[in-house]
Amino acid sequence: MNLAQVNSVYFLGIGGIGMSALARYFNAKGNHVSGYDKNPSPITDQLIAEGIPVYFNEDEERISTLRDSIEKKQTLVVYTPAIPKDHAELLFLQSNSLPAHKRSVVLGAITKTSKTIAVAGTHGKTTTSTIIAHILHDAGFGCNAFLGGIAANYQTNFLFSGPDAWNVVEADEYDRSFLTLEPTISVITSIDPDHLDVYGTVEEMKGTYVEFANLLPKSGSLYTATNVGDLGLDTLTYGFDDSDIKCTAVDYTAVKPTFDIALRGEVLEKMPLPLPGKHNIENTLVAVGIAHQLGIHESAIREALDSFMGIKRRFEYHYQSTSKVYIDDYAHHPAELAATIKAARDKHPGLKVTGIFQPHLFSRTRDFANEFAEELSKLDEIILLDIYPAREKPIPGVDSQWLLDKISTPHKKYIKKSQLLFELREREVEVLLTLGAGDIDRLISPIKDWISTT
Repeated sequence: MNLAQVNSVYFLGIGGIGMSALARYFNAKGNHVSGYDKNPSPITDQLIAEGIPVYFNEDEERISTLRDSIEKKQTLVVYTPAIPKDHAELLFLQSNSLPAHKRSVVLGAITKTSKTIAVAGTHGKTTTSTIIAHILHDAGFGCNAFLGGIAANYQTNFLFSGPDAWNVVEADEYDRSFLTLEPTISVITSIDPDHLDVYGTVEEMKGTYVEFANLLPKSGSLYTATNVGDLGLDTLTYGFDDSDIKCTAVDYTAVKPTFDIALRGEVLEKMPLPLPGKHNIENTLVAVGIAHQLGIHESAIREALDSFMGIKRRFEYHYQSTSKVYIDDYAHHPAELAATIKAARDKHPGLKVTGIFQPHLFSRTRDFANEFAEELSKLDEIILLDIYPAREKPIPGVDSQWLLDKISTPHKKYIKKSQLLFELREREVEVLLTLGAGDIDRLISPIKDWISTT
């Protein structure tokens, strides 16, 4: 794939978080960019506002007009695996032997054009990569950032400093996509079991992370959280206890919490902690460690952390008064639920915590049902919605009622999404959490309207 030869790019599934970042990259480079998506969304609205045409109908004629350009490799067609196999445009490409490339392959090609920081892990990728990108951008170092969430400071999932700038990318383990990358610095935030529908076993998944780590050149740097354990590789560890980059103290008493970092023979005292929770201390530690390695001065790192505004759907506050709090989070894995629930309790001690959880994927719900039940039982009240299927078909016997029966707290209920506001009107909430990676975010606005008027 010769990206220098490309003058236009067409995306099948342009509204996805990863696809839209790629679309913005090529648009920023001056390529003509357009694409298809199934339904309008805030992301497609923004892409259109940025001058990128987006179509919502399947039309093989649209591909037909690009045929000569595709054959000459002047037009690049990028698709997401989420596109159905019977999609008319995809079928036209296949039946005419026209090349189309997966998103991960194109991102891999981009990482071969300039130095890259790749952030992998079952969870923590989006937060860690966004903090890294913000420090680099805010400090004037610059970067091209391909993020898995909307950075609140910029209201986008993409930052651009020029084709030769360092890349900051999320290294997605699903479908082994991260093996297409060519990183200069790699991060592994966690290797908790997930995507077992792809990997089959935890051992196979861990082995693939080792493959990812081995993509580094000899001069590269590998950072791993202490919870990752021994991978049999040279690595810089970060966390608490015995780590190369270590949090030595945390002060939650200040208006904005601070923490001390010991690294490379220095102690950086009272650095601003941009997000609550132990897991976010770890995410920030490695971001600071990488910025420090790149030569960014402590004062610039400090200023960037102090100005960081967070990420959409990552412990995002939507309402806060003296008696009520509403927080939304993307948590969809048991370890993420554990971290989010603990962070909510730490930030709001003594208040009742009510969680609304939309499980994501039948296979993940089946594989981690007991772990989900254990973490959800730590809520004072739990409301379960139907499982969001995403790319999957239902699995017999696996549904939200089945999961609910495993939860030990007596204050539990399974309802349809359409019933949620009626249910909330019957409750006295103190700390309310919406949790999940499906379409639960569509409930944020009505919940916010409700809680702000009660």
